[in-house]
Amino acid sequence: MSEDMIKRDTLIDASVERVWSLVSAPGFWVADPESIKGTTAVEGESTVAKNPGQSDFPVLVVKVEPQSYVAYRWAPASPGQELTENNSTLVEFTLSAEGDKTRLTVVESGLSALAVSEEVRARTIEDLSSGWPQVLDAAKKRVEESTV
Repeated sequence: MSEDMIKRDTLIDASVERVWSLVSAPGFWVADPESIKGTTAVEGESTVAKNPGQSDFPVLVVKVEPQSYVAYRWAPASPGQELTENNSTLVEFTLSAEGDKTRLTVVESGLSALAVSEEVRARTIEDLSSGWPQVLDAAKKRVEESTV
């Protein structure tokens, strides 16, 4: 495992359009599903991913290539704080068709540049390394059950 990047993927039994409807909702990976309904990624716009019982996370939409790629910045080790170069990572979602299914790949990078203690960085990397498979499993389930 890289100390700077985490990469995971999953194959979803759904069209690219259906998967896109989920991943193009800023902060979908950390937000309460009800709070992101009807939202869509627009380059340069910021939002706050809200999840009752957890922290709120500001999310910045960095780049959008409809139906194939979307990139966000967020501060996984600094919940609730305004995003800066020193506290945020880049999260990229790439979608590619594989027959009638969709390969969803997530890459989170910039972990080594987080301006936090080594202990916080190590815990953040550990949390994200175990968290992304859970996020992808939940995304797969939501899209395949059409509850996007």
